[in-house]
Amino acid sequence: MKKSVIAILAIIVIAFANVAQAQSVNEVLEKHFKAVGQEKLVELNSFYIKAKVSQMGMELPMEMRIKKPDMFITNIDIQGQKMVQAFDGEKGWMIIPMMSPDPQELAGAQLDQAKEQANMDGELYNYEKKGSTAEMGGKVNVDGKEMFRIKLTDKEGNTKDYFIDANTYLISKVKAKVSAQGQTVDVEQIMSDYKTIDGITIAMKIESKSPMGTAVVTMEEVKFNEKFDDAIFKQPAK
Repeated sequence: MKKSVIAILAIIVIAFANVAQAQSVNEVLEKHFKAVGQEKLVELNSFYIKAKVSQMGMELPMEMRIKKPDMFITNIDIQGQKMVQAFDGEKGWMIIPMMSPDPQELAGAQLDQAKEQANMDGELYNYEKKGSTAEMGGKVNVDGKEMFRIKLTDKEGNTKDYFIDANTYLISKVKAKVSAQGQTVDVEQIMSDYKTIDGITIAMKIESKSPMGTAVVTMEEVKFNEKFDDAIFKQPAK
C-alpha cells in the first residue's frame, strides 16, 4: 500500500524529417499555444479540478486547487484517509496518513515537482524566461500519428520530451524522469479526451505509465477563477 501511495504522488508529474526541420521550435509552440487558448489561460487567477484516479483496481477521488502565484494543493481520498501534497509559494509539503499523520516537508526532486504542479501557465510557455531551453527533435510517428517532438531542458538540467500532434497541435504525450521512492524513474504521460472550456482546451484524461504501474486521471469537473484563501496551501502545524 505504501508503495502504491507514493507512486500516485510521483505520477500526480524518434526520427528526423525534412518537413519538421522547416518549422522551428517557436513556430510549433506558437501554434500549440493558439490551439490550447494560452492567451486566456495566462489571464486566469485560479484553477479547480475534481477528478478520479484509477490505479491498481482502485478509484480514488481527487481534488486539486491551483492559485497564482505558484500555489497548489492536491487531496486524494484513499479508503477514507486524505493524502495531501501542496506548495504554498515557498515551501512544499505532503501528508501520507498511512505512513504518518504529520506533514512532511518536500525537498530536492520532490520539491521541484511540486513547484512544477503550481505552474498554471505550463512549462513550455515563456520557457526561455524560466531559464529553460527547447530543442526540436523532428517529426516522429506515434501510434500512427505524426508528432512534433520537442525536448525541454530546465535550468537544473532536467529534461522532458513533449510530443505535439502535427494536426491539432495539442500535446499527445510527455516523457520525463521523476523522483519516487528514493529513485529516479521514467514516466510516460498520455493526454487525451481534450475539451474546450471557456475558450481553454485541456486534456480531460491523463494516463501515466511508469515501472511502478499505470494510473489514469479522469477529470470530472473543471472551474476557473475560483476564490481560494491562501491559508489552505500552508503546511499545518504538527
